[in-house]
Parts: sequence; C-alpha cells; structure tokens
Amino acid sequence: MQKYLESTTIRIEEMRVKRRDAEQWMSHRMLPDNLRERIRRYEQYKWQETRGVEERGLIRNLPKDLRRDINRHLCLDLIKKVPIFEKMDERILDAVCDRLKATLYTKDSYIVREGDPVDEMLFIMRGNLVSVTTNGGRTGFFNSVSLKAGDFCGEGLLTWALDPQPSTNLPISTRTVQALSEVEAFALEAEDLKTVASQFRRLHHKDIQHTFRQVFKDCFSFLSSPVEMERG
Repeated sequence: MQKYLESTTIRIEEMRVKRRDAEQWMSHRMLPDNLRERIRRYEQYKWQETRGVEERGLIRNLPKDLRRDINRHLCLDLIKKVPIFEKMDERILDAVCDRLKATLYTKDSYIVREGDPVDEMLFIMRGNLVSVTTNGGRTGFFNSVSLKAGDFCGEGLLTWALDPQPSTNLPISTRTVQALSEVEAFALEAEDLKTVASQFRRLHHKDIQHTFRQVFKDCFSFLSSPVEMERG
C-alpha cells in the first residue's frame, strides 16, 4: 500500500509539472484562449482516465502470451464488430489487436472531416459521436448517423489495405465524424493495417475479397438510408 501511495504521489507531481510546462508553452506561443482551453480539457480527461499510467508501454513490456491475452480481452469483441474481421482467423485478429492504440477525444473534437485523408480506423469503446456527409457539398443533401460504443468508423481503409498494390495516397473521407461527448476508443493506423494485410497474404483471397465487397456494399446502403434533408 505504501508503494502504491508513493507511486500515485509521484505521478501526481509529474502531472503538475507537465501542466506547468504546458501553460508556459501555450503562453510562449501566444495561443488563443479557445485553443488553451481545449488543451487543458484534453489533459484533464487523459489524467482522469489513465491516472498517469501509460497503458501501451506497460502492455508492451509484458511477455508475449500475456500481452496477447490482454489485447484479446480489451479489443477482440470490438474489432469483430467489423464483418470482415469476424471471418478472419485468430492469427490475423491477434495481429490487429496488437497494433491498436488506445486514444481519447474530448467533446466537440473532430476525428476526421469530409474531404480529408482517412489515416485510421476507430473502434469506439465509450462515448457518442456523429457521422455526417454532404455528399461532397451537393446542394440540399445532408446525411447523419449516430455512433456509439461498439461502433466503428474509417472502414474505407480496409478497401485500401486489401488492394494487393495499394495506392500511396490514403483514401479520402466521405464523412465528417465528431465527438458529442468524451470518447474512449482504439485506433488502427493505416500503415499498421497495411502491415497486417501484407503479413497475411490470404487476406487477398478472392473469397475473402468477395465477402468484403458485399459486406461494405450492405454497410453503405445502411449509412445512406436516412432521408435527404433539404436545407433552407
């Protein structure tokens, strides 16, 4: 108990030092008040969720079999929400889980904007987001979908990664995704997804690709289902 209290005290002091350094940096850079407040909110939320523990580094230092079991416990159910992953074998799923990065977003943060490159898939553990599209700015078109725990976004990266000769350019987002509350999620970055795809070549088997295309044809139909709304 004594060691735990000492460790907690040390982390609290480290947090105070980081906050002081951040305040000095923001002042030096003459950041506007709104940016300063966003940084403070993020740092406060991060401390609230982690208490100064760097989870990824902690897990990385564990034995491989223990790390695998922890990753499965934390991530497996989430990634299997993606229909194509549900059909993959355990080696592929373990490789995906091992590359996921815990990430936090504060309320009103943008995960991606319509027209920007998609550089990660996001698997939502907690929180609420909204995904909207104007179909490239088409007049009178507006489509909105709510996202919550267990949902995911950025699945366009799968098409890109499954291509045996993927473009060096990342796919472009057709939607804007914004946090409506504090959000806790796991992110799978584009290069990590491409590494998994190249490591396990049977990702490119014709049957898997056919299933993938059909699944996301269905997903696209679902996302397009809300009625188009005329703007005033």
